[in-house]
Amino acid sequence: MRTILITGQGGGGRTTVAAATAVEAAREGTRALVLSADRTDSLGAVLGVATGAEPVRAAPNLTAWRPDAAAGFRRDLVAFQERATSVLDLLGAGRLDAEELTPLPGAEELALLRALRDAALSEAYDLLVVDLPPSPQALALLGLPEELRRYLRRLLPPERQAARALRPVLGRLAGVPMPAEWLYETAARWDVELAAVAAVVEDRGTSVRLVAEPGPAGADHVRLASVGLALRALPVDLLIANRVLPEGTHETWLAGLVAQQRKTWEEWTEAPAAGPARPVRGVAHLGHDPRGVDDLTALRVPGPGDAPARVEWAVTDNLGDEGVLVWHIPLPGAIRDELDLVRRGDELVVTAGQFRRIVPLPSALRRCTVDGAALRDGALRIRFAPDPQLWPRTR
Repeated sequence: MRTILITGQGGGGRTTVAAATAVEAAREGTRALVLSADRTDSLGAVLGVATGAEPVRAAPNLTAWRPDAAAGFRRDLVAFQERATSVLDLLGAGRLDAEELTPLPGAEELALLRALRDAALSEAYDLLVVDLPPSPQALALLGLPEELRRYLRRLLPPERQAARALRPVLGRLAGVPMPAEWLYETAARWDVELAAVAAVVEDRGTSVRLVAEPGPAGADHVRLASVGLALRALPVDLLIANRVLPEGTHETWLAGLVAQQRKTWEEWTEAPAAGPARPVRGVAHLGHDPRGVDDLTALRVPGPGDAPARVEWAVTDNLGDEGVLVWHIPLPGAIRDELDLVRRGDELVVTAGQFRRIVPLPSALRRCTVDGAALRDGALRIRFAPDPQLWPRTR
């Protein structure tokens, strides 16, 4: 199944591009679903069809869905209270009724991830188009399953569950109830659910479509977003230059905007130092806010196409020449002064500007020590020297 994650500049027209992408795919006969996490029905305003907690048919082959975060939050918290009855009674905590619960910040994004998982598992669609928040928030959201699974493994590691049989004895000795079975069952269920979401994000059929208006602000946003996406190893299939003004205008102030857009367009289409130029497509300004399927079709937003290949973080063997292994992490657009690396056991904490990711080291590198790092041609090259105490000895 093909999945396109739409993100980009705040106010750059992400929802419009997401809807137009789904409309174009539906016109070609693809069963498409477009998802949004906005509290306000901006997706429905663009499509001309109200969207909400239940999927609605917006056009032939096209379904739109805006999950209800409040309902999901109430359902999950009520279920959690039922499972944690013994602990809550021990603490003397009062129960919360579903009617008095309001969703916490971030509940919309979590509801979107769950809807993405459910839609992918349903096999009812050929294409999922996801209208994500602006890039910084979207990247934090896409990294959430990986981070939460890591927290669960640290707090409730699977190997400790072997001690379940001892908990009743320990509870009698300590005089207080020990963690109940439901705690581990809940952690295991959460891990499975998070793994299902992560599988969709990491699937080879998933790519990101960046949306920004050509101009200084859009150029800065695209550079920052590109670094964050590269750190997450998420491929960008297309950069949409949105609301492109027509050339040849005689109005002085408008001609200045056209020239500014043209300059940014040329920067985006130039081949970067590391690799080929990113595909760029312009979407014309209609002179009004698009409303309805006809307007979205007139935008001529490209259909899904094939997903680009995932960029691999390769390890090269330079032991014979330099005595080191080199881990290559592509980070196009990264700035050297904004990079930071911390080795923590078998993990590496990589910080690039405002983005950070904790990644497990490949097995060969776990038996090495960090020997240095350099940013060259848009790629971070980290040198690892074999640790004599851990590396296999050779005659």
